Amino acid sequence: MVLYLAAAVVVGFALVRQLSLYLARRRIIKENGCEPCPHVYNKDPFLGIDVLRDQLRRSRECTILEGNQQRFQNFRSNTFHSRMVTMPLIVTIEPENVKTILSLKFKDYSFGARYTALTPLLGEGIFNSDGMRWANSRHLLRPNFARDQVADLDSFERHFKLLLKHIPKDGSPVDLQDLFFRMTIDTATEFLFNHSTNSLRMFGQNEEANEDAIFAKAFNYAQADVLTRLRFGPLYRFFGNTRDGEEAIRICHAYVDKWVDDAVRWRQQQDAESAAAAGEPKKHKEERYVFIHELAKQTQDKKRIRDELINILLAGRDTTASLLSNMFFEVAKRPDIWQKMREEVAVLQGRMPTYEELRGLKYVKWCLNESLRIHPVVPGNSRYAIRDTVLPCGGGKDGQSPLFVPRGTVVAYSPYAMHRRTDIYGPDANEYRPERWEKLRPGWEYLPFNGGPRICLGQQYALTEASFVTVRLVQEFERLESRDPNGGVWQESLTLTCCSKNGTKVGLFPATGVA
Repeated sequence: MVLYLAAAVVVGFALVRQLSLYLARRRIIKENGCEPCPHVYNKDPFLGIDVLRDQLRRSRECTILEGNQQRFQNFRSNTFHSRMVTMPLIVTIEPENVKTILSLKFKDYSFGARYTALTPLLGEGIFNSDGMRWANSRHLLRPNFARDQVADLDSFERHFKLLLKHIPKDGSPVDLQDLFFRMTIDTATEFLFNHSTNSLRMFGQNEEANEDAIFAKAFNYAQADVLTRLRFGPLYRFFGNTRDGEEAIRICHAYVDKWVDDAVRWRQQQDAESAAAAGEPKKHKEERYVFIHELAKQTQDKKRIRDELINILLAGRDTTASLLSNMFFEVAKRPDIWQKMREEVAVLQGRMPTYEELRGLKYVKWCLNESLRIHPVVPGNSRYAIRDTVLPCGGGKDGQSPLFVPRGTVVAYSPYAMHRRTDIYGPDANEYRPERWEKLRPGWEYLPFNGGPRICLGQQYALTEASFVTVRLVQEFERLESRDPNGGVWQESLTLTCCSKNGTKVGLFPATGVA
């Protein structure tokens, strides 16, 4: 009898909770004038198996981004519902919805399953943490991206000269994408660890026994592995290679740990010298800025330092390399654009630009902006609703009514599809046309570096390096031609960022005089 009574109490309690939840949600919907979104992509209402099958097919065909854009076009809507296994999804390309998710109702969302997928590689660094942990990371890292640090053009020039050595001077095909990824991991590791991987210097030599080259290769594999974890969630073990993925992550962590240990020892030595000199007049000692030393001054938690370094390395290397690769892929098909850039940088008379001069090169900036528009390096992102909340649009037949978002829903947004909306960017939105930036002043319609409180700290570093490399290549070569094996049709290669599947194969012809 007691058991029956206990069971009745439990069932009654559950019913009361469900009724309370229903009434609370009904009140939110009524107060905000919410209407349901009529567009649903998944046909399987329980597990969305059809969506999973389609994603697997498109992943093999390298058309995930194209497929997502087509869904919006097919629905003639900027918001739709879907489901991935047990997870309900809302997918949107409405700028006001993106603004709400990332800024206005920032605290209504977290990373959800993304945290689980990315933690093996990124730990609890700035790109993979929420709440106070994220706020502490931002406070820790923000001072390290001041202008004096991101404007070290002499460092970029040293590495650029190494890149230049690997470009044929007779117009023979070369994959700039490979060189860009090598250069940016070299510059990023020098900036972060005070030690460069020197992959450009090692290029063409035996790299199998070189720890820097082994790390660079493992870092690439580890990114692909965590993307598989992210895509397939609890089904990862059926689609991923767990053993190789875990080994790649182990190699990455061990490599970074070595530089973290050195930095902490440096900090302890500095503390010991300060203690020994206590009471004596302070001597001003000029120190070169070293990112990892600045972190060690603020914390001696080795895992914390490692997590932050790997997070920044991921952003610093991949963002810049993907931006450059995608831009040169497009510009190689347009000799008129190359000529316009050469005319603009001619004012430098062949010398290395200063930081102020880089910022003043408008057409180069338009070219970079247009590449980030048509090929955003982070083409998709998402947030997980941690409480019942509301999006300002997406509901109703016309998509203009507010849309209720139940707790536990993933809200995904696609900069790739949003950046190609013809009602925002015109009928040629799918074309690469830098001139559109002469008058274009977008807000949340343009999201190359995220937005709101989590806007990318390193965007100025990435843009400075990309601008510098672009200017120096334009100075060195008077002609750029596409050698793309796919006839100049860009195909996606998705890891945590996005670049060209076929690389950026071009022919470059040296300038006969100074640009």
